[in-house]
Amino acid sequence: MLALTACATVTRGTNTTWTVETEPSGATVKTSNQFACDATPCTFKMPRKSEFGVTISKDGYKTWSGQVTTRVSGAGGAGMAGNVLLGGVIGAGVDVASGAMLDLEPNPLIIKLEPQD
Repeated sequence: MLALTACATVTRGTNTTWTVETEPSGATVKTSNQFACDATPCTFKMPRKSEFGVTISKDGYKTWSGQVTTRVSGAGGAGMAGNVLLGGVIGAGVDVASGAMLDLEPNPLIIKLEPQD
């Protein structure tokens, strides 16, 4: 019943798809939150509120490492505004706790790998 007052949680959900693309394709991706794929491009179903490190590697290319963070999305902000009108403090609390108002950034993650010397 509490989730019904949480506009962003209902309309956006607590997970999102996150995509990794590399040039050249076929790179291995590993994240600090235990997701991995053997060959890019890859798409993962990730919790919206997760922030994590990413390592991308491919034979003959330098390994790339970086961070994925979160930000409040336009749709998530609109859901929070809906809470002010309909769900009140309880709905806002559920949206904040679930991460439904967040998006992962960057998404998609697009990396041009550098050849090794």
